[in-house]
Amino acid sequence: MRPLGSWLARAGVGWIRACVVAAVCMSAPALWAAAVALGIRWGAGNPWSWVAPVVLVCGGTLALSRPVCRMVRFLVAEWMATVIPAGYREAGSVTRMSTGYWWNGFGYERTRRDALLDQKWRVRWRDPANWRDLRFTVIAPLTAGGVASLPPAGVAAAVLGIGRPESAVRIVGALGLVVAFAGAPYAWRCLEPVAVRFLRPSRAMALADRVDELTAQRADATVAQAAEIRRIERDLHDGAQARLVGLGLSLATAEKLMETDPARARTLMREARAGATASLTELRELVQGINPPVLNDRGLIDAVRALALDSPLETAVSADLQLRLDPPVESALYFAVAELLANAVKHARAALARISITQDDAGIVIEVEDDGRGGAGVPTDGGLAGLRHRLAAFDGTLEITSPAGGPTRVRMMVPCESS
Repeated sequence: MRPLGSWLARAGVGWIRACVVAAVCMSAPALWAAAVALGIRWGAGNPWSWVAPVVLVCGGTLALSRPVCRMVRFLVAEWMATVIPAGYREAGSVTRMSTGYWWNGFGYERTRRDALLDQKWRVRWRDPANWRDLRFTVIAPLTAGGVASLPPAGVAAAVLGIGRPESAVRIVGALGLVVAFAGAPYAWRCLEPVAVRFLRPSRAMALADRVDELTAQRADATVAQAAEIRRIERDLHDGAQARLVGLGLSLATAEKLMETDPARARTLMREARAGATASLTELRELVQGINPPVLNDRGLIDAVRALALDSPLETAVSADLQLRLDPPVESALYFAVAELLANAVKHARAALARISITQDDAGIVIEVEDDGRGGAGVPTDGGLAGLRHRLAAFDGTLEITSPAGGPTRVRMMVPCESS
C-alpha cells in the first residue's frame, strides 16, 4: 500500500503543479483567444472588429511577458532548485546638478520624481531582455504549457466523459483519467529545460553584467587600496616614526652630555638602543601585517597553520594537500581566514574553530566553522562584505550560514589552479 500511496501523493502534487504551469504558460493564448472572441462578437461590419483584437494581442502580450517570465523563474527556483538569472537592466542613481535639474543618465528633469519616472520607462523599453521575454511568452505555450496542460485536460475529459451513457465517450473519459494520473508527476518538469534554454541572459546581456561587475570590483579595489595605504601611514606615524623621532632626540641630548654628564649620556644611549629595538619590532610587525613571511616562504596552508597556533581559539586545521597559488590569491585567502578567526573571538565569543582547506574541480575551497553564538550577517559596510568584495576580484565567492545560537560556517571558493 505504501508504493500506491506514494504514487497517489506524487500524482496529486504533480497535477497541482501542472495546473499552475499550464495557467502561467497559457495566459498569453488565453488573451489571444479572448481578443479573437471579442472581434467575432463585434461582427465583420464593425471597423473595430479587427483593430481592437490586434491592439489587444500586441499590447497584452507585451504587458504579460515580464510577469510570466518572472513567475516561471520563481517556479523553477522553488520546485527544481535551478536559479535562472533575470538579466534585466538596473536603473542607476539620479543626481541633482548645480542648476537645480536632476540628471538620470538620459536627460535632465525639473524634479527627482520626474527624473526617476523617465529613467524607469527608458530603461524598461530599451532593455534587450524585452525581446527575450516576448520570445519565451510565445514559445512557452507550444512547449512546456502544452505538455503541462495534459493532466488537467485529462481530468476534465474524465469528468465530462465517464458519466455519459455513450460507451465511446466513457472510454475517452477513462483514458483521460489514466493520462492525467500517469503524466501528472512528470508533465510539469518540462518547464525547467525550456526556461533554462530560452530565459537565460544572452551573451551580450551577460557581457554587460560582467562589465558592470568588474567596474564595481575595480572601484572596491581602489577604495580598499587607499584604506590600506592610510592604515600603513597611520601605523608608521603613530608607532615607528614617533619612536625614531624620540631616538634622534635622545642621541642628540646624549651627544651634548657626553663630556659634562657621562652617566646621564650612557642612560640616554641605553634608552635609545631600547627604542631602536622597539621600532624594529614594530616595523617587522607592520611588514608581517602587509605580507607575512611564512606566507611567502611556505605557502597558504602552513601560513594558516601558523595563524591557528597564534589564535586564542582552539583551532584545528585540516588540509590533505600541498599547493601553491598565485601570491595575490594566497594573500586574499590568508587575510580572509585571519579576519574570520578574529570575528569568532571578538563577536561570536567562540571557543573552538575548524578550518578545512580542499581543492575540487572548481578551485580552492576553504571552510571556517566556529562554535560561537551565530547570528552573523553581511552588512554593506561590514568586514564580511569587504571579504566578499576582496574575493570577488578573483571571481571568488563567500557563503555564510550562521543561525542564531550557532554554529557559524563560512565557505570561501576561488577558482584557480595550484602549482
